[in-house]
Amino acid sequence: MRDLGCVDYTESFTRMRAFTATRDAQTPDEIWLLEHPPVFTQGQAGRAEHLLAPGDIPVVQSDRGGQVTYHGPGQLVVYFLLDLTRLGYGVRSLVTRIEQAMIDVLAGYGIHGYADRDAPGVYVDDAGGHPGRAKIGSLGLRVRRGCTYHGLSLNVAMDLAPFSRINPCGQSGLRMTQIADLGGPSAVATVAHDLIPHLLHRLGYA
Repeated sequence: MRDLGCVDYTESFTRMRAFTATRDAQTPDEIWLLEHPPVFTQGQAGRAEHLLAPGDIPVVQSDRGGQVTYHGPGQLVVYFLLDLTRLGYGVRSLVTRIEQAMIDVLAGYGIHGYADRDAPGVYVDDAGGHPGRAKIGSLGLRVRRGCTYHGLSLNVAMDLAPFSRINPCGQSGLRMTQIADLGGPSAVATVAHDLIPHLLHRLGYA
């Protein structure tokens, strides 16, 4: 578990790829906790029409799964550099375990979150008095040689306005919400501290 602070997206992307390219069967897994300066990232399947008006926020092409999303200060980002072969489970199981860890930490704040098998991530209903569902946690992974990188982003207390410049995760009209607006803590460090034991438990680490 490594707390990297606020790191430029391109720098962390480069470091993840280098770590994955040079690891071997004995390399310990790592989990990175961080935040990013404002950036839009396009997944491998990202389509230009989902970038509505990026304006002055940079757009970076990534090799993770999924469509476009936004990262910015006040959002907890967790990257999973894991050897799936050694752990003994597949990508679908990993996605479910990560989603459930986010659901677990939200439950501790009195927030009911849930997953959608057809649209990876974590959602809440009636967020902030608005009917219908809103997304609070996103997920995108890449697997190379049986090892993963990229991971999750969980909205804590950030400026949500940039999400209106895109179709988040390729979903037109999808509302985004965050922990602080739903009665939870506003410090990313607090949420990271609370999330860690849930992640370790769900991923099968002692």
